[in-house]
Amino acid sequence: MNIKIIGSGSYIPSIQVKNSDFNQHVFLTEEGQEITDPNEVIIEKFKAITGIEERRYAESQYNTSDMGFMAAQKAIEQSGIDPETIDYIIFAHNFGDVKPGAIQSDMLPSLATRVKFKLKIKNPNCVAYDLLFGCPGWIEGILQANAFIKSGMAQRCLVIGAETLSRVVDVHDRDSMIYADGAGASVVESSHDKSGLLSHQSATFTYDEAYYLYFGNSFDARLDPDVRYIKMHGRKIYEFALNQVPLAMKACLDKSGIEISQVKKVLIHQANEKMDEAIIHRFYKLYGQLPPKDIMPMSIHKLGNSSVATVPTLFDLLQKGQIEGHELNKDDVLIFASVGAGMNINAFVYRY
Repeated sequence: MNIKIIGSGSYIPSIQVKNSDFNQHVFLTEEGQEITDPNEVIIEKFKAITGIEERRYAESQYNTSDMGFMAAQKAIEQSGIDPETIDYIIFAHNFGDVKPGAIQSDMLPSLATRVKFKLKIKNPNCVAYDLLFGCPGWIEGILQANAFIKSGMAQRCLVIGAETLSRVVDVHDRDSMIYADGAGASVVESSHDKSGLLSHQSATFTYDEAYYLYFGNSFDARLDPDVRYIKMHGRKIYEFALNQVPLAMKACLDKSGIEISQVKKVLIHQANEKMDEAIIHRFYKLYGQLPPKDIMPMSIHKLGNSSVATVPTLFDLLQKGQIEGHELNKDDVLIFASVGAGMNINAFVYRY
């Protein structure tokens, strides 16, 4: 027995923020000095590295839990199930509900509880909890659902990944241009055929890497020092991901017994186009091969990095034929992989 995704959904906010919208920002160094390069140069360099042309921000009336609920509704609708039959709701996020302009996040009650409430599920045996695992949170939620179902603790789970990173960014930090908002959700249940999750790998690196992503002060020292923003050591993360993610993907694929030539798509966390391309090339190099040109569908160009929402959103768009030049067919073998705060890495091999 294994598990398979029987329904997926996503919520993509309507507010489009183009790179040119950052032209009036005052970008500072970590030391608080104004960067001398014109913003047009900063933005062009940013696009060349990340591939991001625009990103989506949540509408002011919606919080992370609202977007998660809307993605969950679509996943449940596609699956055709009765929501009362869901045994677990696992909601992966990083910052909870952050209202526009607020300086605190709101996680009481949990976001999973809020989704269960909005879905009007009466069954008290439907257990709702949140998962904090950085950008790989949705994948880790799928792995936890797999464990629940295989152990007999559940038959059906709803796994959500959602985030509003736009509300925790320092506008004076160039990295703020990376981040976006969104939500993706999937309904999973037990499967007794050859489709579904075939193998998985998960790891947490903390000895040197724990604080590669962290909450820190604005680069503008004049701002409230008690307000924190998402910060990262980009070069360290790049090197870490390039060294460790291909190894995790290989370990996962080798456990599945699937040949690399059978892999049709790799759905990797949409953090940085150049980094993702380098990871894929290094992964295939471990097998002495070059990657096929259509192996890696991308959403980052228009949607940016929505953290824990990127992989489930990418899968939802892909399986609904909304990623140009890519399609999924029955029995296609996919690799899902992610890396993020913790530093956490995970992956699973999946037969569609």
